[in-house]
Amino acid sequence: MIKTLSSNRLILIASLFIVIFDNYDFFSNVLTVYPLSFENIGFLVSIAIVFMCLLSILFTVFSSRFTTKPMLIFSIINASFISYFSNTYSIILDDTMIQNVVETNASESVDLINIKLIFYFIIFGLVPSFFIYKIKIKPESIKKVITNKIMNISLFLLIIVVLLFSFSQFYTSFFREHKPLRYRTNPTYAFYSAGKYFANIFNSSQLDFHQIGLDAKKNTNSSGRKLTIMVVGEAARADRFSLNGYHRETNPMLKKEEIINFPDMYSCGTTTAVSVPCMFSLLDRKNYSDSEAKSTENVLDVLAHAGVKVLWRDNNSSSKGVADRVIYEDYRNSTLNTICEGECRDEGMLVGLQDFVDLQENGDIVIVLHQMGNHGPAYFKRYPPIFEKFKPVCTTNQLEKCRKEDIGNAYDNAILYTDYFLAQTIGFLKQNNDEFQTALIYMGDHGESLGEGGLYLHGMPYFIAPDVQKHVAAFMWFGQRSRKRIDVRQLTDVAAQNFSHDYLFHTLLGLMQIETTVYNKALDILAIAEKTSSL
Repeated sequence: MIKTLSSNRLILIASLFIVIFDNYDFFSNVLTVYPLSFENIGFLVSIAIVFMCLLSILFTVFSSRFTTKPMLIFSIINASFISYFSNTYSIILDDTMIQNVVETNASESVDLINIKLIFYFIIFGLVPSFFIYKIKIKPESIKKVITNKIMNISLFLLIIVVLLFSFSQFYTSFFREHKPLRYRTNPTYAFYSAGKYFANIFNSSQLDFHQIGLDAKKNTNSSGRKLTIMVVGEAARADRFSLNGYHRETNPMLKKEEIINFPDMYSCGTTTAVSVPCMFSLLDRKNYSDSEAKSTENVLDVLAHAGVKVLWRDNNSSSKGVADRVIYEDYRNSTLNTICEGECRDEGMLVGLQDFVDLQENGDIVIVLHQMGNHGPAYFKRYPPIFEKFKPVCTTNQLEKCRKEDIGNAYDNAILYTDYFLAQTIGFLKQNNDEFQTALIYMGDHGESLGEGGLYLHGMPYFIAPDVQKHVAAFMWFGQRSRKRIDVRQLTDVAAQNFSHDYLFHTLLGLMQIETTVYNKALDILAIAEKTSSL
């Protein structure tokens, strides 16, 4: 058995291992664009060689007597995890997905652990890492180390240049027309994304915090107290709501309510970490940046400036910074949530909510309820057994082991439970109709892939994400006193238009009748309906 290797040879072996064993997803996607054929075979082999050379250059640059082994072990272990998630769910680890990973709580992480993940970690992570750990690296003088580095990097660069020129006709289309393929290289793109994510954190920490809407006040024409509940759904795709024409009855209780459905609503992002702060931000999707959002107040802050009492109850991972300056209550555990059976249910966020409302002797109230909703991949955990209407269901987090029909059944059952939860929320608001102008706004944060095109879960880069990860369920409901002020009939007609999360900031201000310079009437859905009715 080999006991001693030079640093350069160990780097080459590690690079070769990563390319061969941890990049199945990358090469399988390359083969969909450049099928295996006689004219393509040389180019396909060249891609593997170029990738191996690039990895070798990267590792060589950062190698030293003290860093080579830790660096290679770190890279291989990370590559084993990335390989599992990319092969299983076809996930791309861009900076927003890295953010999602960092901000995921322990209970969500447990849902992702299974035998297959452990297998990947052991076979493709621990075993080669143990080999690297046991190998002794030949000692070399500093002069020889530098000389070898220069020679090896030069050789790898020469090989890359020769191959790029030899297959220039292929690489031209590869780089210009098939950019998403490079997002699947493991672990290089994930490392790049992690660097971008932490750079954004550093940049945001250097930014001054900006307050907005300090001039916010209640409209002089406003009369009566208002109670609005904003429900943030989780992974609720529009086409699984029977309200939007889905062939299954997944909204039996909501269809009995006088709701205004928005069938063409689109999300700001494809992950909770992006969509939630974005939907409450003054920034629109095209101009959104995590650093700017975190260094600027959001619509909840503006409402608070106007004297509105704001409460955020969370049964998901967190508010992603949105509720940092308002009352925040964590309903992910039995300390506050009294309805927990294995995991805490969304309906638990309604328990004791009347007490909070009753304590507010005057003024308007906005309550945000952040659902666990349809958080994957363990959809079967997201609802009580009584809601398991559609059978059989996928009862594992290894979605690739289940039939798509069974995955869809579990997902639809979770939608059915959300229907119940939302109907209960409307029931709560009806109890307060005598004292308040009541209203409910529901919006999913992002959609979900359920195996279509080999994709699962969510988090694809927005510009290549399938429609099901961006097209979300959304509706509004208004109590009797609110309906005297809001033209529900006209709003119903307007609701068929294309809308997005960009409208939420201004619609909330319009609904609560708040005046401020940051309010944009053109992005207030209620104002759009009023304008249309006057034409």
